[in-house]
Amino acid sequence: MEVEIGIGKSGRRAYGFDDIAIVPSRRTRDPEDIDVTWELDAFHFDLPLMAAAMDGVTSPTTAIRTGELGGLSCLSLEGLWTRYEDPEPLFEEIASLEPDKATRRLQEIYAEPIKEELIGARIQEIKAAGVTTCASLTPQRVERYAKLVLDAELDVLVIQGTVVSAEHVSKTTEPLNLKKFIREFELPIIVGGCASYSTALHLMRTGAVGILVGVGPGYQCTTRGVLGVGVPQATAIADAAGARIRHLDETGVYVHVIADGGMRTGGDIAKAIACGADAVMLGTTLAGAYEAPGRGFNWGMSTFHPDLPRGTRVHAGQRGTLDEILVGPAHENDGTLNLFGALRTSMATTGYESVKEFQKAEVMVAPALQTEGKSLQRSQGVGMGH
Repeated sequence: MEVEIGIGKSGRRAYGFDDIAIVPSRRTRDPEDIDVTWELDAFHFDLPLMAAAMDGVTSPTTAIRTGELGGLSCLSLEGLWTRYEDPEPLFEEIASLEPDKATRRLQEIYAEPIKEELIGARIQEIKAAGVTTCASLTPQRVERYAKLVLDAELDVLVIQGTVVSAEHVSKTTEPLNLKKFIREFELPIIVGGCASYSTALHLMRTGAVGILVGVGPGYQCTTRGVLGVGVPQATAIADAAGARIRHLDETGVYVHVIADGGMRTGGDIAKAIACGADAVMLGTTLAGAYEAPGRGFNWGMSTFHPDLPRGTRVHAGQRGTLDEILVGPAHENDGTLNLFGALRTSMATTGYESVKEFQKAEVMVAPALQTEGKSLQRSQGVGMGH
């Protein structure tokens, strides 16, 4: 529905996760009977999860453990792990920085050049553990490092930026021809981020196996403030899911929609899938794991941009092990642990057996969901009022 913003401008009303609720259906199920597995190209995952390509989240060690738990981790090939042989002392320093010094120091740390030999070494380190390997590059660097990625036998490549379009126009440089690159590249490719029906549809037409949906919803991201750009996640995912239906009708090819950002709890993950996502990409949520390289801190990969930083270092805290955050058991009642146990229970409670079925769940606009009957929790700072 179009809303008049002023006489000369109208726009659609958009919704975030806090604005909607999942409506129970006429049946319920046992959580043990629920199937949350995810098939991406030739790969099978027990959890519909990607760990974000953020240095505070994904290291070779956490990528391996996430893979063992049934998810997929994406390592940034432009981060500290490919700039430094041993980045651990830098993670320690970043965690100790005063807030007003963090961005400038991050810019200095990331000024260190990427070392090509480390790209293959990090991929091989993860691959040697027997889990599916996934890594990301920005559109500006993907052609330069493509051969190194192939030589290292990566399984899935992510081409990721703040906003990625199928048609980048430049008067000064020869831009990446995304469609040509994907068609000729030997590995399955996921691209993103995007936040609209038309962009999602055009990215699907490039031949990507999946698209990342989310512009600015991350807890550390300041894109929406710095650039004024973004779409609330519930609407962005639903629009991308609509593009997926059209693309499937036109081509017979199913392209996966991966919700990227803005999810803190199992309930948020459930809402993302109910809006149409096939899987979710988690960042700051996983930065709260004891094993996460950021020592309880996280920062986006635009935080250290030399000219226009579009992120900030945030304190995620350390809430539990990676196992506890993903599959439990939970020892807190705020929904931030056992995320995929919560997804199973949400699907069971509302009566949907698989992720594909759950995408068809009824949702409603329900801003009172966060506050109705929760006055004591809010006044006491517990549960949903925490």
